[in-house]
Amino acid sequence: MKKLFVLAAAFCSAATFGQVRMPAPSPTQTITQAFGLGTIQLVYSRPSIKGRSLFKDNSDLAPLGKLWRTGANGATRITFSDRVMLGGKLLDTGSYAIYTRPGKDYWDVILNKGINNGGLDGYKESEDVVSVKVKADKISNEVETFTMQFDKVLPESCELQLLWGNTLVRVPMSVNVKDRIRAQVEKSLAVESPDPNVYAAAATYYYEWEKDLNKALVNINKATQANPKAYWLFMTQARIQKDLGDKVAAKASAEKSIALATEAKNDDYVRQGNDLIRKL
Repeated sequence: MKKLFVLAAAFCSAATFGQVRMPAPSPTQTITQAFGLGTIQLVYSRPSIKGRSLFKDNSDLAPLGKLWRTGANGATRITFSDRVMLGGKLLDTGSYAIYTRPGKDYWDVILNKGINNGGLDGYKESEDVVSVKVKADKISNEVETFTMQFDKVLPESCELQLLWGNTLVRVPMSVNVKDRIRAQVEKSLAVESPDPNVYAAAATYYYEWEKDLNKALVNINKATQANPKAYWLFMTQARIQKDLGDKVAAKASAEKSIALATEAKNDDYVRQGNDLIRKL
């Protein structure tokens, strides 16, 4: 009986210990960034320096010239829902492991098929998909915990940034969406009775992407006719007319936008309208 009690107590003690949760030394972070017409998801673990040497010959962490798993724990993984350009190569949709080889002035950034690798374990050079050499810049503020982030996110380009210690590495990416947007706009306008919202989208496309002010004006005029209470559309109309050099029409559209925005209690568009009129 005593033996059974001891065994039961030992089992309960082990079970209790098994339920103890502790913070991970290198916590995992997941980032999802909308880009182009798709998204990029990044999953990586974030080690901290903790007084160790970094990015040096034979350093404790990520020594120069040696392949690094670009984080901690398992493979750092990046997933594209749309095709992107990296290092002059078109990458298909899907997931890739990110490896790097730090250098004093430049880094090699490698995308590899081994998304299930245990860090460097399982890495095969034959599974590399793309390798790009990028500059390593020095920054004044030391970053204690390894950080990856997206910056300079524009419609067709962005940077994946790696920051650790006093080092910043920028990996440029790009995507071609202009041709696809044009095809969507032209197809939507070609139907017999386009949805009124299509005119607004077409006006924005021709104004911001094609810089075709005349086509932009034709479509924004149709959009405001279809939605005469849309103060935001009249603001777009005013901008297009201003860029065309038609100050009289631009002022009238801006005043219309201001009146409608005031009625809708949207102070931001009231301010935008007044700013535009002052610049005429």
